[in-house]
Amino acid sequence: MIRFVKKALADIRSNRFLNFITIITISLSILIVSIFMLFFENTSRFIEVWNQGGRAVIYLEKDFFRDRLPDLEAKIRGLGEVDEMVFIPKAQALDKLKKEMSSRTQFFKTLKTNPLPDAIEIKMKAHGSFEQIQSFARKIESLALVENVEYGQGWLGKFLNIFNLFKITGYAMCGLFLLIALFITANTVRLAFYSRRLEVEIMRLVGATEGFIKMPFYVEGLLQGFLGGVVGLVILLCGYLAIASGIAENLVTYVHIDIQFLSVRAILIILFSSTFLGWFGCYLSLKQILK
Repeated sequence: MIRFVKKALADIRSNRFLNFITIITISLSILIVSIFMLFFENTSRFIEVWNQGGRAVIYLEKDFFRDRLPDLEAKIRGLGEVDEMVFIPKAQALDKLKKEMSSRTQFFKTLKTNPLPDAIEIKMKAHGSFEQIQSFARKIESLALVENVEYGQGWLGKFLNIFNLFKITGYAMCGLFLLIALFITANTVRLAFYSRRLEVEIMRLVGATEGFIKMPFYVEGLLQGFLGGVVGLVILLCGYLAIASGIAENLVTYVHIDIQFLSVRAILIILFSSTFLGWFGCYLSLKQILK
């Protein structure tokens, strides 16, 4: 086996430019696939975190009185899907809004009455899906004295639709780029074989088996695929370190989630896939040539 590896490395050195183009093509394809996987992993984590305890604000009707709060809280807790509950009087909500926005607008100086409603902020228990959160919110809205329930349904619903569309597009793009890498790898092996045709013919004349002839090409394809995968992941890691911290700082105001790099499992899958891609391209090429 060591002999085949040395032979494959010698062939790579003798055809540097051709193999360089192949490795770069594989690395770019793996980079595109890895970007989609990175996005899917972090987005799935975000959705999972939301489902495992999202917050919602229950806005109460204008004729709500404080003495009716215990009964309403009991009804909400009776739904059995609430971990925490905090009552926010409209005066407290207005004071908080003034502190946050008084420096940006003069509106509050002319305000004579409090337009805000009383509200109850709740932390929901874990849900399996966004649909279950919607169902729970509708149950709360059906209660007396409840005007509206806000749990990010507008932006989160749109986000999930975009995410599903992006996921389908991502699978299609990944498949396209992998096919391109496979095509280029197969043609690289074909060119390398034709450049060594005389050597292959001599090996056949002296009785070399087909497996012995093919093995250096297979090892070369495996090395190309593995190196392409490593280069693609290194480029992705550099980009991740450069921009992930900035994105996380911007998102922390809205969602408590850290953007993480690919999991070890995902990295191993990518490296295995890129290595297999190099080998499979070689296999297809040799199958057509050595009929």
